Amino acid sequence: MHPVLLRHVKDFALITLGIFSAAFGFKGFLLTNHFIDGGATGISLLISELTGVPLYVLLVLVNIPFIILGYNIIGKSFAIKTALAICGLALVVALVHFPDVTKDNLLVALFGGFFLGAGIGLSVRGGAVIDGTEVLAIFLSRKFGTTMGDVIIVINVLIFSAAAYFLTIEIALYSMVTYLAASKTLDFVIEGVEEYTGVTIVSVHSDRVRQMIIDTIGRGVTVYNGKRGFGKTGESMDIEIVYTVVTRLELNRLNTEILKIDPNAFVVMSSIKDTKGGMIKKRPLKH
Repeated sequence: MHPVLLRHVKDFALITLGIFSAAFGFKGFLLTNHFIDGGATGISLLISELTGVPLYVLLVLVNIPFIILGYNIIGKSFAIKTALAICGLALVVALVHFPDVTKDNLLVALFGGFFLGAGIGLSVRGGAVIDGTEVLAIFLSRKFGTTMGDVIIVINVLIFSAAAYFLTIEIALYSMVTYLAASKTLDFVIEGVEEYTGVTIVSVHSDRVRQMIIDTIGRGVTVYNGKRGFGKTGESMDIEIVYTVVTRLELNRLNTEILKIDPNAFVVMSSIKDTKGGMIKKRPLKH
């Protein structure tokens, strides 16, 4: 299959799964218990609860400004995918029946947030969003020089404060649990099961380190030339620097093998959200 077509099929499948997961979170848990979430979905749920306007209508109306904003700051393809995803979510919420799973408030908050966060995360992996808050966060962070996290926190503080005022403090507190569950699930779905670590190794035994990573750890490496500086006078020497990406479970083994080769090696480790290509997706070689 052509790579572009395959990518579109994969994106469509992810967004569709995301839509049904989010809709199940809405109708199976949150709506019947009057809980809300953060972000644009939280705004939609809060307005629906206060005015009686159907949620599927508000999901579209509330997200229209975010779609327009996304078109201007991210691109046409993103905006089209997002518009289709949000309209799809509204249709599923309006037309598909889901069972009312439980009345237990804690279970509603946790699992409603779980399915909603999974739905948002799957949609993001498909190249769209069904909650436009992050688009607004990107815009405001660029405009005012703040971080996206700060913007999202301020937005959600306002939403949950409104929930405490117009609904009840108890519902607002349970809604915060819903948001936390959704947020953690969203991170899990986007970043994947395994956490990756980029490792930069500066060693005089770079050839042995490189071969160890390939043969023993079973990962690919990148080698580039650099200069090593040391001493009070700033003496330097040419050296090959080795870079590789491993999973969290392989990190301890890699450090042990490096110590065997060069106890004085300079090792820098940094977290990586995700990778593409290379050997990282393959299983380690067995010896």
